[in-house]
Amino acid sequence: MIDFGAVGQSFDLLFSSFGPWLVVVPGIVLGLIFGATPGLQISMAMAIFLPMTMYMDFIQAMLFLTAIFTGGSFGAGIPAILMNIPGTSSAIATAFDGYPMARKGQHNQALGVALASSVIGALMGYVVLFFMIQPLSYMVLRLGPAEMFVVILWGMTLIASLKGEQVLKGLMAGFVGLLVGTIGFSEIGLARGTMGQTYLLDGVPVIPAMMGMFAASELFKLANKGFIVESADARKVKVGEIFEGCRMAMRYPVVMIRGGLIGVLVGAVPGVGSSVSNLLSYIETKRRDRDPDSFGKGNPKGVVASEAANSSSEGGSMATLLALGIPGGGATAVMLAAFAMHNITGGPQFIRQQTDVVYAIIFANFAQVFLLVIIGLLFIPLLANIVKVPMRYLIPSVLVLAVMGSFGLTGNMTGPATVLVFAVIGWIFRHYGYSVPAAVIGMLLGSLAEKSLLHSYQISGGDITYVFERPVTLAIFALLLISLFSQPLMKRLKARQEAAQL
Repeated sequence: MIDFGAVGQSFDLLFSSFGPWLVVVPGIVLGLIFGATPGLQISMAMAIFLPMTMYMDFIQAMLFLTAIFTGGSFGAGIPAILMNIPGTSSAIATAFDGYPMARKGQHNQALGVALASSVIGALMGYVVLFFMIQPLSYMVLRLGPAEMFVVILWGMTLIASLKGEQVLKGLMAGFVGLLVGTIGFSEIGLARGTMGQTYLLDGVPVIPAMMGMFAASELFKLANKGFIVESADARKVKVGEIFEGCRMAMRYPVVMIRGGLIGVLVGAVPGVGSSVSNLLSYIETKRRDRDPDSFGKGNPKGVVASEAANSSSEGGSMATLLALGIPGGGATAVMLAAFAMHNITGGPQFIRQQTDVVYAIIFANFAQVFLLVIIGLLFIPLLANIVKVPMRYLIPSVLVLAVMGSFGLTGNMTGPATVLVFAVIGWIFRHYGYSVPAAVIGMLLGSLAEKSLLHSYQISGGDITYVFERPVTLAIFALLLISLFSQPLMKRLKARQEAAQL
């Protein structure tokens, strides 16, 4: 399965000159900056700097873009931990326990946990890619629109059940998110839910909506606080505690490995990727833990699960790109554009004919992961000082950052207006106990769910028995039902056992 001749040639490509490595450190730093700045996306950074790759050879171009990808994957977790603002949708689950850790004065440890988990997760992703690129590409080909639709529903169900006793509210929030995600023109050119407003024809801008629901609504809650961290002693930035956080992450190898595997598998599914993998990994970790009630209150396992999954999904999405020529998300779509700029087409033929180049990209990413440790440790102490900023300065600064970022994304006032509207909606959701993450994920996946359902309908001709001919669809649907009903059934059985013992 491994072509050792090509492995040797890949080392020649990487180490015959310093050229390919000159762009790696700037790429990681750019990724960290864009990932850590709310409103700026990793794919945006890659798109902005894509024209520069025209002046590089193909290997150097791929190293530069994957370095931005690697740095951004970790960078997105930094604002999620310090400000409860996921830098991208891939860090949503990081905020669930990272931010409560920061509120308790454990921001240094939380950042250390995130760095170690990101590094190990990214490493796992590329190791799996090295050994499994061909089987993974075969598995992805087996997933049709019917499977994609059920995967999305399964993910929604898992996310809705995050707050064990409020599953119904979670499902309702997710359904509202799905409906919001379908606003605008449909696949067949039909406008829905726009209420006659032309600026909604392209749909609701999801990233500004996510920033409003997560960040702005949380800031409303903190308006009367002096600092994010109340205790002055706990606000100190201590490098020793960041290292302690790194060691803390190593205490949960099972959580990390499970998160890494979930990230690779989900990351290989086009259109889903790290946005869902971090949530699935978090939910699975919470479900299997002996103390699930500690999640959401600052349990480091939650940060490990999320960061390991979102970082390893990079390897999964690269598998789809290299093996099939299909981008798994925005970042790999930019890489596909880089392929085209160098007259290269991804897919099985590319892997067969240029195996040395594929291996060179994978080996270069191993090195990038170790560089991320050094650069990340230099970067974290600077950003951790955010907890020392009084809330009276932090709240307007974050709001201005969110508004400017949203304006940059949409290019008009639609972005800032969306932040404001969804900040109010987010506050209402939080106040009445409806799941904000479920609503956000619904918005992110609404259009993809609709597209998958429509394609399934077109393929089957409306015949429902088509589903029974798809064993993978049925298997995922069974998992969905187990996820939905296992928890209440187990509780009922436990209650009966306790009643019988009395």
